[in-house]
Amino acid sequence: SDSGSDSEDSSLSDSELQEAFARGALKPGLNVVLEERTKRRNDTDGLKQCLAEFRQQLAWVERLDVTLGPVADPVSQSASTSDAVDPENDFQREMNFYRQAQAAVLEALPRLRKLQVPTRRPDDYFAEMAKSDQQMQKIRQKLKSKQEAMERSEKAKQLRAMRKYGKKVQVEVLQRRQKEKKNMLNAVKKYQKGLSDKLDFLDEEQTSSQGNKKGSASQRTKKGPNAKRRYKNQKFGFGGKKKGSKWNTKESFNDVSSFQSKVAHNKGPGKGGRGGKGGKKALNKRPGKRARQKMKNRAH
Repeated sequence: SDSGSDSEDSSLSDSELQEAFARGALKPGLNVVLEERTKRRNDTDGLKQCLAEFRQQLAWVERLDVTLGPVADPVSQSASTSDAVDPENDFQREMNFYRQAQAAVLEALPRLRKLQVPTRRPDDYFAEMAKSDQQMQKIRQKLKSKQEAMERSEKAKQLRAMRKYGKKVQVEVLQRRQKEKKNMLNAVKKYQKGLSDKLDFLDEEQTSSQGNKKGSASQRTKKGPNAKRRYKNQKFGFGGKKKGSKWNTKESFNDVSSFQSKVAHNKGPGKGGRGGKGGKKALNKRPGKRARQKMKNRAH
């Protein structure tokens, strides 16, 4: 039955389309049925009636509504307008809300006291906060992360600026070196062609090298011994004469107080005497191989 009704609707629609085409009401192309738009009207009377139904003539103590701007800033002694607040700055926006709430409290508390409405809660009164501690911790962490991200971005900007400045200085140094090199080559070419009889850059290099040598010599004279040398001099002294310290002098040559005849004539212990390890055994000792070879060579 459903398929039959669909076919009838389609046939009717086709017939209607054919009739419209025959009348010339259809144009070639895609044809869409346009629905009439609903006309909108400004019903001011109805709106005022709805507003009157919503409005309730209640006392202020039942409504407790206060509409005020932010309180004056104690630092600048001026109330900041809403236009001066940057909506992207979280701290400035929250501070504006805080000062606006402070102004509302300063306005509402005297009126409540005048109406003899208690504004302090009793000591045994307990109420949960609108936001839990976990949520406030999350908000604090989010604000902290945003602050750190802003600081990192500022540091990155400073680093980029420093790099740009460094590149600029480097380019200036390279340009100055290229200019000096070009001037030097021009001076050499002029000297080779005979247009100039001296090279200025060589004279400048000689004067600079002489100045550096003088400066280094003056620094060496002013510097003196280093800290390690001064410490050793303080600990061990400056020493004495090293070269020729074992040479004989007239006084040491004439001094015979340490002369020992037994030692000089091999009569002391260990020098070949009878009481020593030497003696006849030492005299009867067979000469070594090298000594025998020398004796043979002498004999021949």
